[in-house]
Amino acid sequence: MKRTQSVVLAVVASTFFVGFGGGVVFPILPNLGAVLGISPFLVGLILSANRFTRIVANAPAGSVIDRIGTRAPLIAGLFVEAVATLGYVVALGSPLPEAWFLGARVIWGIGSAIVFATAYTIAADVSDGDSRGTSMGVVRGGITLGFPAGLVLGGVVSDLYSISTAFVVAAGFALLASLIAYAMVPETHVSASRTAVRPWEFDTSVPTVAVGFVNFGLFFAYLGALFATLVLFVDAHDIGVWGYGPQGMSGLLMAVTVVAASGFMLGGGKASDVHGSRVPVLFAFLGVSFVGFVTLASAESLGVLLVACLFIGAGQGGTSGPLMALLADLTPDRRMGRAMGTNNVLGDLGGGLGPMVTLPLIDAVGFAPIYAACAVLPLLGGLVLLGGIYVQTGSVNPKTDRADDD
Repeated sequence: MKRTQSVVLAVVASTFFVGFGGGVVFPILPNLGAVLGISPFLVGLILSANRFTRIVANAPAGSVIDRIGTRAPLIAGLFVEAVATLGYVVALGSPLPEAWFLGARVIWGIGSAIVFATAYTIAADVSDGDSRGTSMGVVRGGITLGFPAGLVLGGVVSDLYSISTAFVVAAGFALLASLIAYAMVPETHVSASRTAVRPWEFDTSVPTVAVGFVNFGLFFAYLGALFATLVLFVDAHDIGVWGYGPQGMSGLLMAVTVVAASGFMLGGGKASDVHGSRVPVLFAFLGVSFVGFVTLASAESLGVLLVACLFIGAGQGGTSGPLMALLADLTPDRRMGRAMGTNNVLGDLGGGLGPMVTLPLIDAVGFAPIYAACAVLPLLGGLVLLGGIYVQTGSVNPKTDRADDD
């Protein structure tokens, strides 16, 4: 147990510090775009490039883990993200800043695909059925909190010092993350049945695909729809406080959802460990997310909107630990890397498609139908998951035992 805690905490520290580079560009680049001559379309493409890159890179990352283990890929992925963050500094003085920023975000996407798949695989490797949900929730929380910390770092340091200083500090933390991993994270993926797999290989087993459908629905609704449309919703309903406009108000509300999600990530995973099964806790938090989006669809005041954001964040966070732990419960060790990589592909696909689908539809049908659909989508994924679990185990509520490596 002590070894499990030390390894998980080392992974959390690494993913938290490296996450600064993911968020640091967001408060800087939109305002910097006009100064550097970068069009709004290119700014949006640069900010989204890492997610679209991960759609391609997630599966190869998982395959590499199953082929060579976890330690080397984790250290390499963290170092790649540090190099990508330094690319932002180069971009500031380049005659083609858009190319450098875009390239840095693509490289960041490759590094983060490796880090995400490796972090979850390590958590699965070092924990058992009694602690896996907690470990997954803690690791997910570390990954999640690094991004808003980067938002704060980018805004505060660039205001107090300079933009380049903010990027250099973020790169320094990313290098620190790779050093922490090098010093503290051992090799965990040491199954004797490790196989050489093709780098583009997906895990198409029933549990992975079923869990992936839930992940797709959650990310489509949370990152793809809510984060992309909240500023428009606030503006359309003229919701504000303390003199904040739509951008400031939506930023505060998104921060509320992130904090709520982070708080419930550990709670959801821990509850599934204590309960001895993942499904009841998982569906309880899917229900919380459902209530949040239904409330959002009818919100017309700040108070109701705040409650909706709290419920959505709690539902998203509380689902993460049990969902990832369930995938680990149902996946043999030899396929764990590919399973985590494939699940990340489906999540990033949902997060990437969300804005592309919801923004045009809001103009056509309004906010309420879109948010109502976002309430239902994760539940539909949950029904698919129940069918997949039953096919795999013969039960819709299996206990927290690890799958045999057969």
